[in-house]
Amino acid sequence: MPAPSALGPAALQKRRELAFLVLAGLFLGTMGMLNILGLTRFLQLGRIGSWPVVVAVGALPYPVTFLCTDLISEIWGEQRASQLVWVGLLLNGWIVLILWLGGVLPGLPGAPDQAFFAVQELAFGAVGASMVAYLAAQFIDVRLFHFWKRFSGGRALWLRNNGSTLVSQLVDTTAVVLISHYAAHALPVRLDVPVWPQLASFVASGYLFKALAALLDTLPFYWLTAWLRRWLVVPGPGAELGGAPGAALP
Repeated sequence: MPAPSALGPAALQKRRELAFLVLAGLFLGTMGMLNILGLTRFLQLGRIGSWPVVVAVGALPYPVTFLCTDLISEIWGEQRASQLVWVGLLLNGWIVLILWLGGVLPGLPGAPDQAFFAVQELAFGAVGASMVAYLAAQFIDVRLFHFWKRFSGGRALWLRNNGSTLVSQLVDTTAVVLISHYAAHALPVRLDVPVWPQLASFVASGYLFKALAALLDTLPFYWLTAWLRRWLVVPGPGAELGGAPGAALP
């Protein structure tokens, strides 16, 4: 592989476009996957005393989306990260449209379709909740990331990585749980006991999982940021490519 300094402008632009496409594709693919899997199964990941740590299967890949937007924010800037968030919202709408069409168009007579309608019902609940939570959480993540970046003068990667994600994950988890229950009635709650403690348990479990994942991705974020800056020829801390994925630095 040629050294970055030996690359011509066209080859360097292709490299930058490839890196952006990989991160954007991972972000969007994860969004699509978690919205379809969403609430189809709940997992008990352990117990803290008598409190079970329960998360929806759709939450498992969700922390990856924040790592992707943080990397894009760090290398390409706030504008590109915000554009990706909007594309993710359009993806949510596309998923809803296909699920809706699949339900209203006539099916093959005699063919089993219970599985589709079960997934459709749960996915509608997951997508409806996640679209609101997604917009709030992702934009908070991007804005806070750049606030901490400006505050630290481009230093302290750990601060903007964790400071943005920990707050946005709390917003996301709370919104998803409340909307999933009150709007979609998609959470496995017991109606014979008080509901709010159960919802608080779902919020606490989901946030604990996402917060631990956010803290654990600090070292990968440091390593990937340093590697991408070398591989994409982005100068020292704070510099951004900006504009289009392959745009040259001023």
